[in-house]
Amino acid sequence: MRDANVTYLLPFDTDPSPSPSEGVLENTVEGVSEAGQSFWDWFLGWPLHVIVILVVGIVLLVLLRRVISHVTERIAVGGQASAEKSWKDWFRRAPLMEDAIAVANPLTSERRAQRARTVGSVLNSTANIVIGVMILLSILAQVGLDVGPLLASAGLVGVAIGFGAQSLVTDFISGIFILIEDQYGVGDVVDLGGGAEGVIEQVQLRTTQVRALDGTLWWVRNGEILRAGNRTQRWSRAMAQVRVPVDADVEVVRAALDRACETVAADAELGGEFLEPPAVRSGVDAVDDFSMTFSMMAQVKPGIQWDVSRALLRAAQSELRSVGVRRAVPVAAPSDEG
Repeated sequence: MRDANVTYLLPFDTDPSPSPSEGVLENTVEGVSEAGQSFWDWFLGWPLHVIVILVVGIVLLVLLRRVISHVTERIAVGGQASAEKSWKDWFRRAPLMEDAIAVANPLTSERRAQRARTVGSVLNSTANIVIGVMILLSILAQVGLDVGPLLASAGLVGVAIGFGAQSLVTDFISGIFILIEDQYGVGDVVDLGGGAEGVIEQVQLRTTQVRALDGTLWWVRNGEILRAGNRTQRWSRAMAQVRVPVDADVEVVRAALDRACETVAADAELGGEFLEPPAVRSGVDAVDDFSMTFSMMAQVKPGIQWDVSRALLRAAQSELRSVGVRRAVPVAAPSDEG
């Protein structure tokens, strides 16, 4: 029999109802799960789209800038052959005549490098603006903003700026075409009209700097250049005119001038500058009351024509003196006095 005064303890609580702590834990887990699901539902919406747009835009911009920089730098430094041949060499173009001229004339290489790097800078800036605007508009559209009025406003602002800065836009567009078409470059001797004649010192997108013979530095807006005469592009022509007495023997004069051309062509310093031998033009170029004019000319490398012209004049004077041909001296008109 059991003792009525003894209390027996059961090892487990047989009450099936849950405790309050377990209910709080379950509610917390369910709340966290719902919050996490809500966050992922939100993140997989426009935030993820914005991140994808940024990543794709930045990668595209970096690749585009890298390609532009690589191509322009290759053009600037020229296609120099490497010591080790690779499979890429089979796809490179063969050297052209322009490459040979560039090797012979360092100014051509410098002009090509400046033109390539300037155009590359313009292309990089254009890529930055275009891709940046596309990224911005795409993000605004994903956020939920209506980009239609924004585009319309930007169009109106662009039109207003275009009307207000027509000359500036014209200068920049003209500068781009000057560089692309290689109208002139650093070191060229040009005539841009309006007294701006001399050596090109710098070519920018908006202006061109020309150093005149007297030292004046001309700043010429590219949009105001209606014509450009380049005297040192590709090749030049040296010309020297000689006047002799009108009664001189034409054949003797021509023979003396031919010897002068041969002397200059055989000169140690100038002999390598000729693209074709110097020669005397057939016949007499001009005749007046006291003199006849003969012309000597030669096709030479760019920028050397003035040195060749002076050398031809010196040699012609020496040869004409050796055969007794002197400069024509005008005879004074008889005076009426006495």
